[in-house]
Amino acid sequence: HHIYISVNMFTFGEVMTIAVRDVDENVFREFKAEAVREGVSVGKILTMAMRFWLERVKKKKKVKRSLLDLKPFDWGEGTENSSEEIDATLYGE
Repeated sequence: HHIYISVNMFTFGEVMTIAVRDVDENVFREFKAEAVREGVSVGKILTMAMRFWLERVKKKKKVKRSLLDLKPFDWGEGTENSSEEIDATLYGE
């Protein structure tokens, strides 16, 4: 089952009421119970979770802008001369 919840969120001294649809009922009950055990409001934890998620999304969006940013990769044993072998194939010896 999914439930519809309404949460008061406190941000920067202001209260913002939001409604969230399609929340898994069992997950929300466990989430709320843990918040009570920790003594933290659901709104505060949701704010923390949203910030965490946004930071993760922003990190994913960062694109390497330079070839110098790329790190070397070990292709494993037997590939030590791959560059030379590719050059020989492409350009001849």
